[in-house]
Amino acid sequence: MHFIRLISTRLMRMSRLSIAVIIVLVVLSSATISYALEPDTFGSWFNALYWVLTTMATVGYGDFYPATVAGKVWTMLLYIFGIGMLSLVIGKIIDSIALIQKKRGAGKLSYSGSDHIVIINWSKKAQTAVEEILSCQPKREIVIVDEGNRHPQEHLPTVHFVSGDPAEDDVLAKAGIERAKSAIIFSDIRIDESALIDGKSLLIASSVERIAPQVHTTVEIMQEKHIRNFHHVQVNEFVLSHDAISRLAVRSALHEGNSEVLRQLLSRQYGDDIYEVPVNRAWKTYGDAFRGLLEQGATLISDRGDLSINRKLGESIPSGARLFIICDSDTYQRLAK
Repeated sequence: MHFIRLISTRLMRMSRLSIAVIIVLVVLSSATISYALEPDTFGSWFNALYWVLTTMATVGYGDFYPATVAGKVWTMLLYIFGIGMLSLVIGKIIDSIALIQKKRGAGKLSYSGSDHIVIINWSKKAQTAVEEILSCQPKREIVIVDEGNRHPQEHLPTVHFVSGDPAEDDVLAKAGIERAKSAIIFSDIRIDESALIDGKSLLIASSVERIAPQVHTTVEIMQEKHIRNFHHVQVNEFVLSHDAISRLAVRSALHEGNSEVLRQLLSRQYGDDIYEVPVNRAWKTYGDAFRGLLEQGATLISDRGDLSINRKLGESIPSGARLFIICDSDTYQRLAK
């Protein structure tokens, strides 16, 4: 018993590769010994290999069985050591799976996918963003980067977690920032002063733009006066943290009912939404585009940030125009095709 326990302890300390090599060698040598002991019983080395595997797995179909005393003694040895070795392999596999799950929950695994969305700094707003993304694109992969030590959305298989300082290059590399579709940097609510919050967001944005300048970056900013600092790092878009909520509340108070319209436009889970459509070569003017889209159930509202194109219907559509419309999802899918 002491000898068996000693062997088991040493095997448990070995690497998975070493154990795999030992098991393969044991199985092949056992098949060779079995065939050498009873060549008439098995007929071929492959049959002996088949019998060894079924014996070690405790399946025992009974199509082959030893007839000599030596063969039966050898079979008993296979029962003792073979089954124990198989149990060791199963234990190692279970341990490996548990270790991977533990590392995933702790944010220690690197993300290897691409075309994903990176969300930096976890908060209630970040959770809402995850829900919004998955509501319209359920299969979209999301990587959360935060300094916490526990996966905040572990129950969602398409949401991954990387733990660490998002301003550090190796942490962003683990999140696959260079292969990402876009990145959203939320304010770190664990910091008390808004100026320091924006300072950290600026540092993170600088790291993202330096490593992956092609990635579309959106940053939440606490103070509007800090926006000019972010322009130097080529951030694509900004969202003022409290500005939108305040303005929506005021508009709701002054113009009853318009908050429902704005809520639909802000979320793809409800009603119509804002989409970008490619410019049709048949459209020469904004008027052509407006009427053509209207006939298909969509309303043209802007060219990039210009919301006054309904007063420019006679003007030609410039090269590089980006047209945005309001419509439902089905209409957009039809237009996109």
